[in-house]
Amino acid sequence: MAGGSGSEFVLKEVNDFARRYVFLQISNKRELMGVKLIDLSMEVYKGMMTYPNVAKPVIVEMETHREMAVSIGAAEYGIDEITNHCMIVTGDHIGTHIDSWGHVKPDAPRAEGIPIELCYGDGVVLDLTHKKPGDEITPLDLVEAENKLNGYRIKQLDIVLLRTDAAKLRFEKRYLTDHPGMTKESVHYILDRGVKVMGIDAIGFDPPVARMFERKKFWEAHRVMREREYYHLENMCNLHEIPPPYHSFTVSVLPIKWRGASAAPVRAVAIIQQ
Repeated sequence: MAGGSGSEFVLKEVNDFARRYVFLQISNKRELMGVKLIDLSMEVYKGMMTYPNVAKPVIVEMETHREMAVSIGAAEYGIDEITNHCMIVTGDHIGTHIDSWGHVKPDAPRAEGIPIELCYGDGVVLDLTHKKPGDEITPLDLVEAENKLNGYRIKQLDIVLLRTDAAKLRFEKRYLTDHPGMTKESVHYILDRGVKVMGIDAIGFDPPVARMFERKKFWEAHRVMREREYYHLENMCNLHEIPPPYHSFTVSVLPIKWRGASAAPVRAVAIIQQ
C-alpha cells in the first residue's frame, strides 16, 4: 500500500478493536469503579404489551445510513454512508414511565413539572411476590414486607420499589391482567412515611382493570393524587436483580421533560456500591 495507507489501516483497526473492547467491558459487566448498575427499564418496541386504551409505540427508520448520505449530498463526495435517523410515535404511558401529578389532578403540573430532586435518591425494595394476580396490596402487606428488611425502616424521601415479579410476564398477553395492585390505604401508608416517589414492576399501579370493576373500586391508588402530591412509576422490571439487603442503594428515575404530557419515560437504574 502506498503513501502510508497500510500503517493507517492498521492503526484504525487497533483503535476500532480498543473501542469495541471497552464498550463490551462496560455493557456486559455494567460495573464501573466499584459500582454496579442494574437496569430497571423495559425496552420500548412495536408490539409490546401496553395498558388498555394507550397508544402503542411505532419506531420507523426514516432514512438508512446510505439514504442519508445521498439526501444530504455527502454521497457526491464519496461518502456513501453517514447516519440514520428514526421517527418515534408513542403514548406517554409506554414502557417504564413516571406519572405526573397532573395525570390525575387536572390543575396540577404535568410531566415537565415532576421535581427531579425527588427522582434520585435512596431506594428500598419491598418484596410482595406472594401476592396473587388481582390481589390488593394492603398496608399490612407493606408492614410485613418492611419487617423482612432486618430492622431497616422506610425513611423520608426514600424511593420505594414494589416488587411483584409481574414484569417477568411482560412478553406475554397475561402481563395485562396477572398482577396485584395498590389500594388507596396502602398509598397513604407509604406517603405518611415521608415518601414522594414509588414504583411497581407491573403494567398498572392499581389492580387489573377487570378486578377494579368487580370491586367497584376505580383507580383508587391513582386518585390519591387528588388529595396529595406524589409520583409513581409503572412498568419497572428486574427488581429481582437488586441484591440484599434490599435498601440503602441509589435509584435514578429521571424523567424526560415533556411539556404538557401526563407522564414521562424514564431510564430507571439501581446503583449498587460494590
